[in-house]
Amino acid sequence: MSTEPRERGTSTQELDAGPPEALSEPDAAAPETAVPETPETPLIKNWSFQALWTSEAFAAIAKETAEIAYPLLILATTGSTVYAGAVGSMQLIVASLMSIPGGTLADRLDRKLFLMACNLIRVVLLGLFSVLIFTQNASMPVIFGIALCSSICFGIGQPAGVAAIKALVPPSQLTDATAQNQVRYFGATLVGPPIGGALFGVARAFPYLAAAVSFLISSVLLLFVRKPMQNEESRAAKEKGGTAEGFRFLFKHPILRPLIIWIMGSNMAFTHSGVFLALIATAEGRGASSSFIGVTLAVAGVGGLVGSMAAGWVFKKFKPSTIVLWGAWIGPVVAILLAVTPGVIPLGFIVTLVFIRGPIISTVFLSYLAAVAPDKLQGRVLGAVFFMSMSAAPIGVFLVGLIFNLAGSTWVFITMCAISGVAALPTLTKRIRTLPAPEAVAV
Repeated sequence: MSTEPRERGTSTQELDAGPPEALSEPDAAAPETAVPETPETPLIKNWSFQALWTSEAFAAIAKETAEIAYPLLILATTGSTVYAGAVGSMQLIVASLMSIPGGTLADRLDRKLFLMACNLIRVVLLGLFSVLIFTQNASMPVIFGIALCSSICFGIGQPAGVAAIKALVPPSQLTDATAQNQVRYFGATLVGPPIGGALFGVARAFPYLAAAVSFLISSVLLLFVRKPMQNEESRAAKEKGGTAEGFRFLFKHPILRPLIIWIMGSNMAFTHSGVFLALIATAEGRGASSSFIGVTLAVAGVGGLVGSMAAGWVFKKFKPSTIVLWGAWIGPVVAILLAVTPGVIPLGFIVTLVFIRGPIISTVFLSYLAAVAPDKLQGRVLGAVFFMSMSAAPIGVFLVGLIFNLAGSTWVFITMCAISGVAALPTLTKRIRTLPAPEAVAV
């Protein structure tokens, strides 16, 4: 397989045209009439994929709606920010750990039924939780238990939803499908919290009740996925290999290995929670009001949605190697700009550059993963990826808080520059500098 980059404008017919001699003058002995190629169904008309995407969108909004309500409920019940922070950290850690067995189950079980089961468990959990809140029986152990079980369902089910994309769309549409997935994720992070906060203001149980209904709708929508969410080879090979196969494949592959190393370092340096913590602490140190801090965070947060909506267009206009190199090295540059730029609002605009690149890079990486990992390994490789990318985030948040207390905001941003710069070094290898298109390496 050639490693020379392809132009993103190459059509599906050109990719499937065959060897050069097939493009020469037709053989006189060849039949005059040929069977025309069946045109590829546009992604928007791929009803199975769109049903899965819509189902996962409802699940994502439900998750964000419920998760914003946990700290609100804890603060209203106990007034303890320590408890609220502990629940948030516990959810992140549990979700990252559970993605490992979740990847294995995504390769072993029927993915549609598995996703439906994860959703319906959360319907029952959040429905019961709503009743307990209405009857004023939601103690701290109950809140921790519900949040823990919900995180388990999220972590264990996440690989199955992403792994199914390879089975539902052709290789030439993997990038577009992955880009559409990014819109779902970042759209939910913007829509879910306001819904949860508004419903909580009406009644404390309403965010969880709404989330339960949304998870139920998500389960029903999965019934409209008509295509198998994994191929026959995957089902036939379900007894072969173990959980560690996902990690082995990830670190042996010449494209995925340098990319995941960079992504881990980047997540450590620029995790959302860590960056927001650094911005808040810096803004307070510069005497900014809470309203100014809110505007700064809003400006920064919009970057993720902008990037998710632009991801498909960017991938069509630029070579994958160009996207990766720009995405990798903009991180250290942004960190230096944050260290030297005065004021507060400008920091939000600078951080937007990093948040815009997030969904674009996710689209690139997940497109390659979907292309190169066999369907029978998709779940386990994704489980390894989710674990590694999510587990780096708590380390980054801890470092931000520690360094800020010891040395101040300037050294926080210098540390971000150092971590993201070292993590970006693998992107300078020849393999990454000459990346072919994902469909060119699809298996």
